[in-house]
Amino acid sequence: MGAGHTHKLYRHGHSPIHALPPHCKLAAVFGFVLVVVSTPREAVWAFALYAVLLAAVAALARIPAGFLLRRLLIEIPFVAFAVLMPFVVPGEQVRVLGLSVSVPGLWGAWNVLAKGTLGVAASVILASTTELRSLLLGLQRLKLPPMLVQIASFMIRYGDVITDEMRRMSIARRSRGFEARGIRHWGVLGKSAGALFIRSYERGERVHLAMVSRGYTGTMPVIDEVTASRAQWTYAAALPFTALAVCLLGWSL
Repeated sequence: MGAGHTHKLYRHGHSPIHALPPHCKLAAVFGFVLVVVSTPREAVWAFALYAVLLAAVAALARIPAGFLLRRLLIEIPFVAFAVLMPFVVPGEQVRVLGLSVSVPGLWGAWNVLAKGTLGVAASVILASTTELRSLLLGLQRLKLPPMLVQIASFMIRYGDVITDEMRRMSIARRSRGFEARGIRHWGVLGKSAGALFIRSYERGERVHLAMVSRGYTGTMPVIDEVTASRAQWTYAAALPFTALAVCLLGWSL
């Protein structure tokens, strides 16, 4: 897992959140999301407190609000799904803005929007303060199955390679006067996708053979040993444990 694969979500900084070991941040985000999902949807105030907690973490990490909000646009497909729920879920009907909508559907839409947005926001903060290589090292430290870590590592490493291959194929098509303008051009695009798959598969075989010839036996060496102190674990645990207190209060009320 070499360096030099800084992703677009990462925002370089020197905040206390950036300085935390990656496995501490991964465990904290996983715990926070688990608590959010476990919260009853009727406890609206609890989700507001979760949002305040994430806003505090983002401020501590010095992540601008605009940067965070732009990255939240990735959840638009879930928003579209949630908007349809009040109209398709059966149950008691109410009038909202002149429209007849389902009460269970409204609660379902709120549940998807609130929990989905908080989960995506927590993931964006994690990605904004942790480099991809560090995330992989953190997953190793948390004892994730080595094969899954290797798959993620290769996906990150060769994602840009495949993207560049797609770009070169697109330039080659345009240089020959091709421009996709309708359904009649889908055949050409389908053949391009097939050619890209074959090239990627062949490249993967060549990479595997090169690795085997250099002594690869199914496991990757751990280059850096990531460790965390008790103070760092305590610092990272503040978010999920505070959220857990809010969740328990939401269930009791």
